[in-house]
Amino acid sequence: MTAGRLLRALDRPATPWRNGGGVTREVAAGPADSGLDDFVWRVSLADVAAGGPFSAFPGVDRIITVVDGPGMELTVDGTPHTVAEPYRPFAFSGDAATDCRLLGGPLVDFNVMTRRTAATADVRVTREGFSAAPADGTVTLVIALAGTAAVAGSGTTLGRFDAVLLSGGESAAFDVDGVTAVVTVTPVRV
Repeated sequence: MTAGRLLRALDRPATPWRNGGGVTREVAAGPADSGLDDFVWRVSLADVAAGGPFSAFPGVDRIITVVDGPGMELTVDGTPHTVAEPYRPFAFSGDAATDCRLLGGPLVDFNVMTRRTAATADVRVTREGFSAAPADGTVTLVIALAGTAAVAGSGTTLGRFDAVLLSGGESAAFDVDGVTAVVTVTPVRV
């Protein structure tokens, strides 16, 4: 690995939702130290204990992936979508009126949000080894969703929900024994 920032799951505090339906753990966001009102991109994991309305995020694109649990039905601007297959990303607009109904109990989901005017995101889920080398201005977040991902040649192994954040000019190869998400955030060129 030529640098990159290791982000251990144990170091993430849980933040309760305003509606009491769960908690969120932020994995990473840009710019650093940005909040819910000023992020360009944000990646988090959520423990969802109860269904209910999603918070609106005007101007934000969202990608949600079920990691654990029976899944959910999301009603996005009146259209129902079953999001139950683990590790299958589902994209929708943060502008949309969105409601969640759990399909059989609590779940854990993986969330990626980007401010539409500033960045786009791609979420790829893999069970095979790969290399990541983001271009300048781009960031890549690699997170082990199940099993482990070893960072080749570094002696570092990502356990469940551990992550590595790579910026332009940094690179790493990963040996995957489980399921890993690769999030690429690219700035919008104007």
